[in-house]
Amino acid sequence: MAQAKSGDSVRVHYTGTLPDGTEFDSSRGKEPFQFVIGKGQVISGLDEAVIGMTPGESKTVEIPAEKAYGPRQEEMVMEVDKNQFPDEIIPEIGQKIEITQSDNQKLIVTVAAITDTTVLLDANPPLAGNDLTFDLELIEIV
Repeated sequence: MAQAKSGDSVRVHYTGTLPDGTEFDSSRGKEPFQFVIGKGQVISGLDEAVIGMTPGESKTVEIPAEKAYGPRQEEMVMEVDKNQFPDEIIPEIGQKIEITQSDNQKLIVTVAAITDTTVLLDANPPLAGNDLTFDLELIEIV
């Protein structure tokens, strides 16, 4: 039976959990997730985990933060004055906001805290700094 290798398009079912067991995402009950191994479409630890699997095989893998979303970076947290927000945006904790940087790149930030005069914005990926566990099942190599 064929084993998944770099360059293969694969379809997998997965459930991702944090170290405390909290589930953060799953494909169960949906269509299997499809990606090409080694093309940077998923975190590197997930790419590596699928290599060598055969269709129908299941396994659980622990992926360190370095091979997932990386460490949290405090330089990606910024405090801005409330008056810099357009009138139509009323920041709320947990809200995702798209901002345009000086080089015209778009960036999604999360409102982390609010004071009377400032808003703390966090541009770290939500799962940054976390080791992740994935229950994987390789459905097929397409």
